[in-house]
Amino acid sequence: MKVRPALRLAALLAVLVPTAFADGRTDEWIAKGRAALGSESALNAVTSVHYSGTLETTERVPDKDDPTKLVDRPLRVGIDIIFQKPCQQRISLRSDKIVETTALDDLDGWVRRMEVGKEDQWQLTLLDSGQIKKLRANTWVNLDFYRNIEQHGGRVEYQGETVVDGKACVVLSFVYSENSIFTRYFEKATGILVKTVTESGGEIREQGEVIEKGVRYPKVLVNKSANGIATIITFDSIKVNEPMPASEFAVPALTLSARAK
Repeated sequence: MKVRPALRLAALLAVLVPTAFADGRTDEWIAKGRAALGSESALNAVTSVHYSGTLETTERVPDKDDPTKLVDRPLRVGIDIIFQKPCQQRISLRSDKIVETTALDDLDGWVRRMEVGKEDQWQLTLLDSGQIKKLRANTWVNLDFYRNIEQHGGRVEYQGETVVDGKACVVLSFVYSENSIFTRYFEKATGILVKTVTESGGEIREQGEVIEKGVRYPKVLVNKSANGIATIITFDSIKVNEPMPASEFAVPALTLSARAK
């Protein structure tokens, strides 16, 4: 499994400076988008979300007959995702050979890669500031439900109206930083999110729904990158407000050091 999809998934799992518009257009549509997901009391009560399921995509690998050429090969792995307030995230991808975990613990971010059956041997990479910013934005996206972006140094920009799949939509851009932007298309009639476009040109769609503790979550996330590669995540389990210990997110070397004392 040659993956770095855990970092690329930061955009996918979005299934966010205060607004500058005095007419309240962004506030109005954020409120309508939130109402489509659940009541204010249900949304505000969410402190963590734990997703489990499968990820399907394709990877480019050397051709068996001609190693100088690359061919597309289907890839299917297990995926486990945790978001927890105030700012923790953990994404694990597991094949029959490799387990790769990407995690965020406030301002610390890391990737650990290990072989199945050799869990005591692993490679650790610390993430740079740009990667950490993307993971932080991704965490807020999944726990704040479109609101409070100004508390994280971002802004919401009203981009007008358009039609998507025959549906009249309002377009809002959630700008966390210049390289972390989620442009969302909300159906005017219902407030339901129709699609999300990332700053890199990727497009995210949600399919189906699961209601957990009064909040609507997607059953399937489909991400089509700018180069046309599709990644599909199907959730078998979604648990809300399942507390996770701090050790699940801490940098592994620090965790091991603490245990040794």
